[in-house]
Amino acid sequence: MICAVYKSRKKEQTYLYVVRRDDFSQVPAELMTLFGPPQFVMLLPLTQAVSLPGVAYETLCEALAQRGFYLQLPPPVESLLVQHRRALNLDA
Repeated sequence: MICAVYKSRKKEQTYLYVVRRDDFSQVPAELMTLFGPPQFVMLLPLTQAVSLPGVAYETLCEALAQRGFYLQLPPPVESLLVQHRRALNLDA
């Protein structure tokens, strides 16, 4: 299986995987509005040998098969206070 990967021009570190290049027919219109104009990144052959940052191979394949797309959001930003407290060993 091959999928097409697009990045959002509105949301940093946000990617949309679709089954076919330039085919967004399975993606809800509301999501496309929030995502903004998609910028093509690459065609990606999906094999278990492929290591994808931020998404498990099985999760991606299942979403593509069931919904026809997968939205990858950026990891949550950790609070600076939490980082500081950890550095001072205040939270054991």
